[in-house]
Amino acid sequence: MKTIEDLGELRGKRVLVRSDFNVPLDGTTITDDGRIRAALPTLQQLLAEGAKVVVTAHLGRPKGSPDPKYSLAPVAERLGELLDTKVTLAKDTVGEDARSVVGGLVDGEVALLENVRFDGRETSKDDAERGAFADELAALADAFVSDGFGVVHRKQASVYDVAQRLPHAAGQLVFKEIDSLRRATEDPERPYVVVLGGSKVSDKLGVIANLLGKADRLLIGGGMVFTFLAAQGHGVGRSLLEEDQLETVRGYLAEAEEKGVEIVLPTDIVVAPEFKADSPATTVAADAIPDDQMGLDIGPESQQAFAAKIADARTIVWNGPMGVFEFEAFSAGTRAVAQAMSDADGFTIVGGGDSAAAVRTLGFDETTFSHISTGGGASLEFLEGKTLPGIAVLED
Repeated sequence: MKTIEDLGELRGKRVLVRSDFNVPLDGTTITDDGRIRAALPTLQQLLAEGAKVVVTAHLGRPKGSPDPKYSLAPVAERLGELLDTKVTLAKDTVGEDARSVVGGLVDGEVALLENVRFDGRETSKDDAERGAFADELAALADAFVSDGFGVVHRKQASVYDVAQRLPHAAGQLVFKEIDSLRRATEDPERPYVVVLGGSKVSDKLGVIANLLGKADRLLIGGGMVFTFLAAQGHGVGRSLLEEDQLETVRGYLAEAEEKGVEIVLPTDIVVAPEFKADSPATTVAADAIPDDQMGLDIGPESQQAFAAKIADARTIVWNGPMGVFEFEAFSAGTRAVAQAMSDADGFTIVGGGDSAAAVRTLGFDETTFSHISTGGGASLEFLEGKTLPGIAVLED
């Protein structure tokens, strides 16, 4: 992939940057600005080089037309604060105001186009429709920098098609993401440990299948663990269970044994009668979950076991929380994994999404992890071994 340096002299050039500003909002208040902060190094580099920076991004899932609740106005304000410069928000994506705002930029200034998903062509499955939108985006710039890792697994106009129309490069964030994930998958230092959690096995099927031939240990927690326990013949009470995946999971367990890959499952589970923050929590053996209870976290014994399996690893990738970390009573398992990774001497990757949110919510120092991904879906697909369209288009 080309880097920004490969684009040559940028002073006076209009550079279109695809960032990922899909941040959580409470009304119009940004509750986690991690993705905005992650975009700063690339934007600061371009501004320092005297480029006219035009940023495009999405927020939420509008239905292909303007929706005030998904406006990037709060993002523009926060981005301006972090960059310590004015960020002008265009009132549209490629319309009259966007052209006017971009036309008015001077060297070293930045504009943010309104939510790119306000135009339905951005996510169209029709190549011609996406292409027409990409033509209009490309007309606003002289070069393109892809820096929204959270969307590189999508074949969308502002991610894929526009890169075919302009001189292009990977931004610092995308370059770091790919470099880190390749380090963890192509020739990892061993022991290589992968920690998988989250609610559903079906979300991680491709990852498990791909890593059974690569990882030394798979540690399984979160809601997905109950399908593994059920596949071993254990009752799981009212816990989340994907019955249609039982045979697949049995196949994985058999394949892991055949290949010498250690699959580590919890030996104790924190259960409660209801999915509520104040539901009374008790700890039971993983093979003795009462019929009227649901598992909401891994137990203390499992937390210690997981931490021990992480401690001596040289490469650790974590994707998915161990329990309902948003509820204090069921956050200890996720906290234990995060602490073990924070303490580890090996190369550690937190695979975006809920795992990254958990690290911040639980108050960990982000600098104690080797890499925290900004893209849960993109990092998952990379771990599955899939080709990411937004990366493939940059590799020429």
